[in-house]
Amino acid sequence: MRVLIVTVAGMSSRFSQSLGYPCLKCLYPGAGSRLSMLRRLVGLYEFDRYILVGGYRYRELEKAVAEEFGPKRDRMILVENTKYAEWGSGYSLYLGLQKLFPMGFTEAVFAEGDLLVDRESFREVCEAPSDVITASPDPILADKAVAYYFDLHGQIHYLYDTEHRALEIGEPFTAIYNSGQIWKFSQPALLKDAAASLGQEAWKGTNLALVQSYFARSEAFRVIPFRKWFNCNTVQDYEKGIAEIQAYENDG
Repeated sequence: MRVLIVTVAGMSSRFSQSLGYPCLKCLYPGAGSRLSMLRRLVGLYEFDRYILVGGYRYRELEKAVAEEFGPKRDRMILVENTKYAEWGSGYSLYLGLQKLFPMGFTEAVFAEGDLLVDRESFREVCEAPSDVITASPDPILADKAVAYYFDLHGQIHYLYDTEHRALEIGEPFTAIYNSGQIWKFSQPALLKDAAASLGQEAWKGTNLALVQSYFARSEAFRVIPFRKWFNCNTVQDYEKGIAEIQAYENDG
């Protein structure tokens, strides 16, 4: 069973500010016939189940799933994160995993819900036979990026500043990437072990605690770069990203 987990619980503060009114950014439809980030992401590839973890403006998410996703909504599981304003993104992932683990899944893809990515690269992630870490083509900027690097022993380490000020690496490294913020977990037992190793305080932080715990244990994973990738912190990011991706895919 293939499962997609998407977390969309965050408060969309920068997006709402750029738009001029409060908005759950994953549902923002854009101009004309442009799809929302969530509808596009869910439509990129067919999964057996879709787990959506919401929080901020959760009733809007419920309504959108009921009205906008057609037959696919029967394969969607909605989860409410009531602590979205208090705890970090790790708790949304935790809630998603609690729904995932009893399913008897064979592999899971986890994606943050404010991304626009090209269909071809996303398919490559989903169809890879191994674990996958993704990379974006964007520069590594402390105010935007989730970064990761490999140390001299080949171990992966993730970097993120919740205050969007600076990133720091305190050791030699062999490579550094801007994360594509989408991951594939192809080893269910390993994913359960990685989750079990984390305490409550870790889940209150970012989702990178689980990602780090899993991929530090994984002995075989691929790094797949996205050809087109946009992290939509603002409405301008979204409009630019959806236009570029649609043009790229239409040309292809």
